[in-house]
Amino acid sequence: MDFGIALENLKAGKKVCRKGWNGKGMFAVLQKGYPAGIPCNKQTAEAWGMKEGELFKVRPYFQLKTAQGDHAMWVPSGSDILANDWELVE
Repeated sequence: MDFGIALENLKAGKKVCRKGWNGKGMFAVLQKGYPAGIPCNKQTAEAWGMKEGELFKVRPYFQLKTAQGDHAMWVPSGSDILANDWELVE
């Protein structure tokens, strides 16, 4: 599938990946964010100059499960957007 269809699946809460990705178990999701805010932890508070527990508002964002098993914020590249090898992850 192309990225447009992959994006619609992400918006529907599904996981997607590219056949061309080298890492096993990699996939992307759309995190809905925290538009009303979430209490920030100590690390976030220190990084942003806020008080611990203060509401931290977060817009929706893409997140990637990496080949190493951790998670990272992700922005699709031009190659990702133009690719036709997207597939659903079950």
